[in-house]
Parts: sequence; C-alpha cells; structure tokens
Amino acid sequence: MSEEFGSELDGKVAIVTGASSGIGSATAKSLASRGASVVVAARREGELEELAATIEDD
Repeated sequence: MSEEFGSELDGKVAIVTGASSGIGSATAKSLASRGASVVVAARREGELEELAATIEDD
C-alpha cells in the first residue's frame, strides 16, 4: 500500500466476515493498515485470534 493512503480510513469501522483465511484475512489486514478499526468474524476462532494478534502488532 502507498503510505499516502495510510490514514484514509481513520475513524471508520469495517466488519469483515470470513476473515479467518484467504481474501477475508487479506481484506482485514489491508483495512487495518489503512487506519480502519476492524471487526472480524468467522467460524474458526483460532485463526481469528491469530489474525487479531497480527493486526494489533502492526
């Protein structure tokens, strides 16, 4: 992502379903990197916890 777009989603909330893998996971990471607060949902809780930890660390 270009740094000039780094905060374009500050103050916004995104809800991503199917976020435990694939496109959902990539979308959640991308939105978070652009400044959005991200709510993730999926059936595999373990993968969601890993994703949340990754997003929080970045």
